[in-house]
Amino acid sequence: MKFDQQLTVRIRRAIDERVFPGCVVGIVRRGGERLVLPMGKFTYESSAAPMQETTVFDVASITKAIPVSCVALRLMADGRLRLDGKVSDYVAGFSNAFRDQVTIFHLLTHTLEFAGRLSAHKDLPPADLLRAIVTQELTSAPGAGYSYSNTASILLGMVIERAVNQPLPQVADQLFFKPMRMFRTTFFPEHIEKSSVAPTELDPWRGRTLQAEVHDESAWALRRIMVAGSAGLFSTVPDLLVFVRMLLNSGEHAGARVLEPETVRLMHTNQLEHIGRSAGLGWELFQPRFMGSHCTPHTFGKTGFTGCSVIIEPEAGFGFVLLSNCTFPQRRPDRTMIDEVRSECADILFAGLE
Repeated sequence: MKFDQQLTVRIRRAIDERVFPGCVVGIVRRGGERLVLPMGKFTYESSAAPMQETTVFDVASITKAIPVSCVALRLMADGRLRLDGKVSDYVAGFSNAFRDQVTIFHLLTHTLEFAGRLSAHKDLPPADLLRAIVTQELTSAPGAGYSYSNTASILLGMVIERAVNQPLPQVADQLFFKPMRMFRTTFFPEHIEKSSVAPTELDPWRGRTLQAEVHDESAWALRRIMVAGSAGLFSTVPDLLVFVRMLLNSGEHAGARVLEPETVRLMHTNQLEHIGRSAGLGWELFQPRFMGSHCTPHTFGKTGFTGCSVIIEPEAGFGFVLLSNCTFPQRRPDRTMIDEVRSECADILFAGLE
C-alpha cells in the first residue's frame, strides 16, 4: 500500500475513533512535490461542512514557531536583535528576581521556569493579565532547565514589537506572509469568511462555540490590548506547506532569500545538550512523542493544542502538516490520542518518503 493510502486509512480510523471530526494533512518535499488530503467534516453532525484544502484552522501554539520565533531569528540575522539581549531592555515593567539574567535565548529555548500557570489569571482584565505576565517570578535560575510556557512566547512577541516599533502581525506580514503569498494566514480570523474556519470547542468559559476566534484563553483575553506571541495564528495546510518548503530549502523561497541558511540550521541544532534536553532555537527538536519513532536528532517541529502539528525532516527533505480540531466538541484531559495519530502518521511518512 502506498504511503498516501496508509495515511488516509490512519486518519479515517482517527475520525471513527472520534479523535477529531476532520482534518487536513499535507506533505511537501524539498523539490516542491506536495500532497494535500482533506478528510472528515467540521463537526460530527451528518450535515456538517466537509473539510477542504483551504479550510482555515486555529493553529494554536504553532504560532510560537510560525511566525514568532522565526521573526525573532530573522531580526537577529538583520542585526536588530541579539541572542544574548536582555528581555528587560525591551519589555517595560519586566521584573522578577532574575530580571537582569533573562535573555532572548531563554525565551527561544523555553529555559525559564515560571511560577504558576497563565490560565489561573484568564479572568483578569487584560491590563492586569499583562502585568501578571511581565512580573511572573521564576522558580529557578534562567537556563537551569527546560520548561515550556506561554509566558516565554508572549514576552518574545513583546520584544519583537519593541525592537522594530511595529505590531507583531504587521512584522510577520512584511517578513513572511505577504512575500510568500500566504494570503489565508492571519492573526485576524474575523476578516475571513466564518464558514471556512473549523470550529475548535464548545467553550463553557465563553458560553459559545468558538469559530474564527482565538481558542487559547490567555491569548484571547489579551486581544483587547495586544496580539500575543503564544497563540492565535490562523492558517491553512497549503499556506503552511509554503513556509515548510522554505525551511527545507535553507531559507529560500521562489529564488528570494527569506532566512539565512545558518538561521535555519540553528532551528534544528540542539541548543540544550548541556542540560540533557533537545530543543532548537524556537522549535521543538527530536520528539518521538509526536514526530514518530523514526525521527532524527535534526527533526524539528511544533504542535498546537487545538490538534495541529508541523514536522520538518531536513536530512530526508520532507515536511508534514496536520491541521485538525481535536478539541471539538470538548478538549480531553491529555494529548495521548492526538499524539498517537501524529506519531503514527509521521512513521508512515518516514517509511514512505526517505
